[in-house]
Amino acid sequence: MHDSSRRVYDSVLDLLSDVDNPTPLVRLSRLVPFEHTEVYAKLEWYNPFGAVKDRVASNMVRDAEESGRIGSAQKLVEPTSGNTGLALAMVSNAKGYSLTTPLSNQIPVEKRTILRLAGVDVIELEDTLCPAPGAPEGAIARADEIGNQPEFEMLNQYANGANPDAHYRTTGPEVWHQTAGLVTHFVAGLGTCGTINGSGSFLKEQEPDVQIIGVHPPAGHDIPGVRSLTQLSQTEFFTPDKYDGLVEVENKLAFEMCQRINQEESLIAGPSSGMALAGALASVPDEPGNVVVVIFPDSIFKYASSVLSNVAGLGTAPASGTKREQLLDSMIENARINSNLTVDVDAAHDFWQQHRPLVIDVREPDAHRQRHIPGAINMPLNDLAELAPFLPENRDAPLLSVCERGNLSLSGVLFLNSLGYQNVRSITGGTEAWDEQGFAVTST
Repeated sequence: MHDSSRRVYDSVLDLLSDVDNPTPLVRLSRLVPFEHTEVYAKLEWYNPFGAVKDRVASNMVRDAEESGRIGSAQKLVEPTSGNTGLALAMVSNAKGYSLTTPLSNQIPVEKRTILRLAGVDVIELEDTLCPAPGAPEGAIARADEIGNQPEFEMLNQYANGANPDAHYRTTGPEVWHQTAGLVTHFVAGLGTCGTINGSGSFLKEQEPDVQIIGVHPPAGHDIPGVRSLTQLSQTEFFTPDKYDGLVEVENKLAFEMCQRINQEESLIAGPSSGMALAGALASVPDEPGNVVVVIFPDSIFKYASSVLSNVAGLGTAPASGTKREQLLDSMIENARINSNLTVDVDAAHDFWQQHRPLVIDVREPDAHRQRHIPGAINMPLNDLAELAPFLPENRDAPLLSVCERGNLSLSGVLFLNSLGYQNVRSITGGTEAWDEQGFAVTST
């Protein structure tokens, strides 16, 4: 019954993308400011399991099967921020494998729920959105531990050559064919760097002048699936000397662009797509003949909680009984933009080194034990009222409030202000940004 011309298939795996069955390219018109340069989005949610990672998952399994590393009864394990996990789950279901995925509990609940629905054994950990290879604890370390058991095989997208090879085999050839060889710029967000490395290698072989541009977020970002420069330095496939440009896009701009893509271009793109497009528009000149292809990794539907945290005005109309919550949300948002209540991580570190202020870590104890600023006192946000008697008597004492990425710590600032402490600052980017800058952290 298989007939690709009528889109009739014997297996869902037959829908996996290649040059004969590519994901679509759509030209962007309404939000692109160029007169001459053409910008196309490559819509990776048209892969059968909804994301660019479908290519990687299927190629890693294919490679492992052909090399004899896995058999019919093999159990797979993979640390994942969601999309690779879902794709591996579906490929595993189709082939009769089981899958275990250690992951960060900061990953949107939508993704964690979908993984469980797909039959994955999900192990939630106190870890960053994108786990760091080489970290002593967290998702990758736990996956390594499980993978050492004889019945498990860890595919390891962070070091497995089948990751970039998937894009060398499929994404790059698709872009070249779909643009009739006219592509001049290829732009992709940086996570494991498989997309940019594999696609870029293929395109450079066809035309050395094609510009390969990588886009990344700053430290302390809230964009799932991508990495800051510090995180990228720990990733085996990050090879900036092979790229023609690197662009940093702020968290706020990425989510604003995501919103504009959905509203102005009618494309259901997620936050990393917004980041990639913002990077493309900032780095590519408006010149005749320029043809830009930007990878849009997945759709918006897995990111409702991230969007609600980063885009104002999207909440549903609250019931009358939630006015207190409305007021608190407003206060926190005002604190976020009030320079008197926040301090960037570099300035916080300088102040900490010179004056050793009391640092109040408002995260839960497990997160604090895993990694914290030396000397920080753990006072979870929900317990602050009970722990208030242990705070300094001097209401003018300098205090720093910190959490994982600088969100909960704002609530800590407001509470401490309500107790009369006037010299309190929230560390922007939180413990994650502090660690990424290479500043001292400890664990207990």
